[in-house]
Amino acid sequence: METVKVGKPVPDVAAQALVADGSFKNVKISDFKGKWVVLFFYPLDFTFVCPTEIQGFDAKYEEFKKLGAEVLTASTDSVFSHKAWQAQGLGKLKFPMIGDTNHDVSRTFGVLVEEKGIALRGTFIIDPDGILKSAVVNDLSVGRSVDETLRTLQAFQTGELVQCGWKPGEKTLGKA
Repeated sequence: METVKVGKPVPDVAAQALVADGSFKNVKISDFKGKWVVLFFYPLDFTFVCPTEIQGFDAKYEEFKKLGAEVLTASTDSVFSHKAWQAQGLGKLKFPMIGDTNHDVSRTFGVLVEEKGIALRGTFIIDPDGILKSAVVNDLSVGRSVDETLRTLQAFQTGELVQCGWKPGEKTLGKA
């Protein structure tokens, strides 16, 4: 399976997810056609940095929704582990948690650390046509900025050239 690249269509990978109502559901990228998608990977359930990121995305979920975006998260843990973690302190989330136990999703997005069987901290923005617009990957020890992900999504949604340091509401450089 080839790794997805920025500017190219995202393969229609599918996996089981724990959804907001606490049930398990099969999800695939094409389920979100017509919407922006923010997919972020984290290494493992029941760890230290991961809940700060997940809860950060959950706290900003309504902002993503207002922008027409769906948020998905994934790790190589099972959906059962996700459910136990939510029950034991993470809390319920407003977005699906993908259980990538066969590593297909992590491998497709190029974040799988094969020898450990876990995912790096990857954040991917996919446009409504299924094209990968942004890929940011951090090593295991450093969490990402949810605010920067929101800003990047808003920048892509302008459809224009956007300068360094641009903030929503500011003038862009114009059409590409």
